[in-house]
Amino acid sequence: MPYIKVIKTRSYFKRYQVKFRRRREGKTDYYARKRLIIQDKTKYNTPKYRLVVRTTNKDIICQIAYATIKSDRILADAYSHELPRYGVKVGLKNYSAAYATGLLIARRVLAKLELDKTYVGNAKPEGKFFAVEEVDGERRPFYVLLDVGLNRTSTGAKIFAALKGAADGGLDIPHGKEMKPFPGYNKKNGKFDPKILRKYIFGGHVGDYMKKLKESDPEAFQRQFGDYIKAGVEPEKMEAMWTACHAAIRKNPAQVKKERPEGAEHPPRPKKKLRTNLKAKKNRVKQIRANLEKVAKVD
Repeated sequence: MPYIKVIKTRSYFKRYQVKFRRRREGKTDYYARKRLIIQDKTKYNTPKYRLVVRTTNKDIICQIAYATIKSDRILADAYSHELPRYGVKVGLKNYSAAYATGLLIARRVLAKLELDKTYVGNAKPEGKFFAVEEVDGERRPFYVLLDVGLNRTSTGAKIFAALKGAADGGLDIPHGKEMKPFPGYNKKNGKFDPKILRKYIFGGHVGDYMKKLKESDPEAFQRQFGDYIKAGVEPEKMEAMWTACHAAIRKNPAQVKKERPEGAEHPPRPKKKLRTNLKAKKNRVKQIRANLEKVAKVD
């Protein structure tokens, strides 16, 4: 077949439809978003709730969100930088922190909806599959869908650690019994080892790496785990630290607002520079020229 040059004509560009801004910016997957927020018309004003999990360079963010015609609304949120309140001073971005943040958002939203005593969840996580069951005569468990955004859904990803924490916290989140997205799943034989996932939940993988690095390269250990050393966190104490964190979250998941010190005020906003019109710009040029001519005559 001969080569045919494709020429985009004027009629083509007249029919071209610009994609949504957040799609152009690479921030939103609208194909997935449509399926996460569209609700049956018979279920009027009954939104679909989403567990939105996002990671940054220094934080893990979990939000319970629902969509309206105008915008998305946030029902509850939790951040990994809140974990120091619960006894964890270091390692706020690892797999264990993602699990704890998911547990925190679950207990917080259930307390807000007054379902925390009805659906306690899995208080002793062993890495096995857990799904909350409906209690007869009580309100149904709070149902949410995981929103991963544009994150890669590879096995062992931290977004699934937040899902596991939220599921153990008492939220009803659909996920497979095969436990494919979690550490411990073997793709070759299709089997899942819950001991490996439990190890990750309680920071065992970090402790093993600390021991290995301390023996092989003490200088790199001092450099990489300096914050752990200052906080007095040793590999043997890792599980106890995260166990205490989970217990503290269950005891008091409420969000604490920062109190502003007395007399503190917001800094004044910088004044915007007014835009000048063409006449003012030409006048400004005349003034500069006149000033330069004066300086030249004096010299």
